[in-house]
Amino acid sequence: MIPKYNEDFISVFKKHKEPSRTYEMDTDRKLIRGFCDGVDSVKQAVYKILKTERYDWLIYSFNYGVELKELFGKQMTYVTPKIKSRISEALVQDDRIKEVKDFSFEKKKNTLSVEFTVVSTEGSFESGVEINV
Repeated sequence: MIPKYNEDFISVFKKHKEPSRTYEMDTDRKLIRGFCDGVDSVKQAVYKILKTERYDWLIYSFNYGVELKELFGKQMTYVTPKIKSRISEALVQDDRIKEVKDFSFEKKKNTLSVEFTVVSTEGSFESGVEINV
């Protein structure tokens, strides 16, 4: 017998927001020191997601990381819109990140510098990444 949908039963469950407290990475000195929470933990999550190539590491689920490796050597007219969509897709997998917007691109010799704004539940902030193309 298949149970019937019961709204009273569903109302008993409440969504609980998990804290975003995590270990704090000092990327300059390559150390883990203390803890961070709030917007700092979201900034750290953005950093980690953009440094992890999706599907390359078995330790992470297929929803974690960004797909940029295959764009190496392609034409800039192809790469620029793809990078925008792939960064957005990778970052919104984190439920704290609501939107990625205001992209700007700057081409240097063999790198593309991408700057953008991340809108999260903890607040908005600027972020960016440099990609070899």
